[in-house]
Amino acid sequence: MPRLHYLLIGGALFAATGLATAQLHYPSKPVRMIVPYAPGGTTDIVARLIGPKLADSLGQPIVVDNRPGGNTVIGTSALAKAQPDGYTIMIMVIAHVIVPNLISTPYDAISDFSPVAAISASEQVLVVHPAVAANTLRELISLAKQRPGQLNYGSAGSGGLTHLASELFNVMAAVKTQHIPYKGAGPAITDLIGGQIQMYFATPVSVMQHIKNARIKALAITGNTRSPALAHVPTFAEAGMPAFEVKNWQGLLAPAGTSKAIVDKLSGEIGLILRQPDVIARLVGYGLDPLILTPERFGALMRAEMEKFAHVIKTAHVKLEN
Repeated sequence: MPRLHYLLIGGALFAATGLATAQLHYPSKPVRMIVPYAPGGTTDIVARLIGPKLADSLGQPIVVDNRPGGNTVIGTSALAKAQPDGYTIMIMVIAHVIVPNLISTPYDAISDFSPVAAISASEQVLVVHPAVAANTLRELISLAKQRPGQLNYGSAGSGGLTHLASELFNVMAAVKTQHIPYKGAGPAITDLIGGQIQMYFATPVSVMQHIKNARIKALAITGNTRSPALAHVPTFAEAGMPAFEVKNWQGLLAPAGTSKAIVDKLSGEIGLILRQPDVIARLVGYGLDPLILTPERFGALMRAEMEKFAHVIKTAHVKLEN
């Protein structure tokens, strides 16, 4: 028994030493970066912007692996099942903490993952058709209260941020507007311009030109300060709704159990990459702002956003629609 006890201790020490040595030399082989969306979308574009930069700093290739489908569940499930050794990571968006409130997922969005780093965030601007008899946020709220259920808002898809931003607006403004889901932002914006819907929450870059050409009106934008590109558009706080805050954000996750040393290394490298002028310029060109957060603060953001949208979904009785 004493000798067996000694051998077990020795084996444990050897395993721990081996793990520490592997972490010390991380990475020693290519790293797979899962993207839970098809190629060509914003998340995929950001992955292919960040990936080569991270490869340069780590000294190993970053292999982008697109795993679309199931409202991000397919790609996210692959990450949850991966070894927590730092060789499988995933770029995710706010949908990661929204989807589990709408459908059953084979993973826990918080406990089954290790937050690594935030990457970017984008504000949302509330735009309306020019025929809507409201030029301010207060006027829109007043109009919606006078015409409950008669103003239609579009979304880029049921259960997504554009849907829940509008439902959060309904809850906070105590109004009722009608949801019209679309298969993407493009068709929704087209119908907004055509007058088929009256309201839409959009990323500034997707509607900026239409605002400048007076095809649609911008009433308010999220964030603490006005956007330099839309300097005439007040923030929601300036417009009378200081508690309204909705951002689309992206970040990097690893499987739960990934060592702090690896998480901190990846987080530090991402932070340095996001400070590079060419990366900043590219992100801004996509309508995104670099978002640098420690793993702890990124994890706190995920938990807070999941709680917020769980409340919105429950209060507004949000369901996924075809």
